[in-house]
Amino acid sequence: MTATPVIGVLGASGAVGRAAVRELLDLGHTTLRLGGRRAGALTRVRDEDLTGRGEVAPTDIGDAASLAAFAGGCDVVLNCAGPTYRLRATVASAALAAGADCVDVAGDDPAAEDLLQAGDPARDGRAVILSAGALPGLSSLLPRWLARQGLDEVHALTAHCGGLEPCSPTVATDLMLSLTSGGADGAAYGEPLAAVRGGRRASRALRATEDAEAPGFPGRVALQPYLGGETERLAARLGLDRVDWFNVHPGPQVHALLNLLPARLAAGEDMERLADRLILAAELDLAGRTPYYVLGFRLTGTAGGEPAERRLTVRTASSYRLTAVVGALAVDAVLRGAVPPGVHFACDVLDPDTVADRVRSGGAAIRFDLSGGPHDVEMVEEGVL
Repeated sequence: MTATPVIGVLGASGAVGRAAVRELLDLGHTTLRLGGRRAGALTRVRDEDLTGRGEVAPTDIGDAASLAAFAGGCDVVLNCAGPTYRLRATVASAALAAGADCVDVAGDDPAAEDLLQAGDPARDGRAVILSAGALPGLSSLLPRWLARQGLDEVHALTAHCGGLEPCSPTVATDLMLSLTSGGADGAAYGEPLAAVRGGRRASRALRATEDAEAPGFPGRVALQPYLGGETERLAARLGLDRVDWFNVHPGPQVHALLNLLPARLAAGEDMERLADRLILAAELDLAGRTPYYVLGFRLTGTAGGEPAERRLTVRTASSYRLTAVVGALAVDAVLRGAVPPGVHFACDVLDPDTVADRVRSGGAAIRFDLSGGPHDVEMVEEGVL
């Protein structure tokens, strides 16, 4: 590692990448290489966020030589570019070939499988952290933190996650790709209507609800039960008997289109056209409304031998900002030597206390409310009602 570590940020001018640049700077990391397709946009990030101190390196993530040139000389590469399920381990592989560690705000199971099939990076002393974002990532780190808030045992988790916010082209494409890939062994990212019962996946255990209330969400919303691989790993780690996970859709336009997507994709409809429709649907849902995103968790168990529960609601103006926080903290952990060599998911190797404290006090959350514990916490950003 160089005396002053060089951190390469791919996708540095995007919503997640630019927020990650600011987070890294706030964590004390000032030697940054900014990568992406548009030199002008990267230059604005350097001049406005880094006061001209960063290195602008226009990069075509689809070109192996361009990607190799970007990774060369970096100590860590933070990937904030996508689409995730097309890139898979492309960026991580380039970073490893250049002798760098890698953090990917997404990546998920397909990237892990590709990397391990090519040979465990641990043999060369390198570390790769995948799924270092809001969901997956923070979606397991916060329940792990919640389990530490005075509970002796934990038995069941209920989660409500979603919001109203703009949908980028990368997110729209990834969402559609996740319907047919994104999970382990070539499967879809998760299973609708599934839940954890008796510590194991139970198909069709829950039902979708079109008009409901959800903790932490204003107004009526649609609830879509969903069980992903990260949540199953979380259940195993905490020893949970029961998990009910709901994706929350406050916007009717996005929800209606999501219901149609599986059939449209199966019929061969053009993915780019569908992505454009999803972006438009998000814009229509947001019209006249303030963007927000909520992660809400209810964990039940015992405290002092008596039944107890803990609730946590995190509200932010942007899930992209939360993703940036987790990605930057993952880079920081790698540089501090807090992550062993090998391929890891962020939820398994980052410290939940460090992450929760950063979310609570670093400005990413508008609200961070813990209830039911020995010391309830309510954080409200100044000026927010």
